[in-house]
Amino acid sequence: MTLNDTLTGLIEPICEQMGYDLVRLQMQGGNTRKVLQVMAERKDRQAMTVDDCADLSRAISPVLDEQDPIEDNYTLEVSSPGIDRPLVKLADFDRFKGFEAKIECHDPINGRKRFSGRLRGIDGSDVILTFDGADIKVGFDRIAKAKLILTDELLAAFDTQTNEE
Repeated sequence: MTLNDTLTGLIEPICEQMGYDLVRLQMQGGNTRKVLQVMAERKDRQAMTVDDCADLSRAISPVLDEQDPIEDNYTLEVSSPGIDRPLVKLADFDRFKGFEAKIECHDPINGRKRFSGRLRGIDGSDVILTFDGADIKVGFDRIAKAKLILTDELLAAFDTQTNEE
């Protein structure tokens, strides 16, 4: 079991119980300044507030202190995914279909590792993206990282979503 698996097993139930979805866990920094970034969003899809982040941090911190899964000192950082959020789960690519995204692959597809285009959703375990005027399929397991691109369209959708709720 990896450290990430262990951390997910500790943190995800806390998020669930408090009404949040765990978006991503990421250990950043080197040996001198480790930071555990916990990225979460509200299940009701309203915007995360500073208080939400603080509440979640206060709930996670004692569990991590008790279980002590991370060697050495680290800083716990709880944040929202933001508007130009990372796309981490296969369902994210379907949830945000219609928006622009950047995808970086582990290995080249037709000589390219990086693609930017409009998300068209998913087909099984493939992500569909319109790139250079044509739809391409990228296996989810080939994606190293992906995120939404901040556009006026995304901002308008985010504003509409937060104003309606």
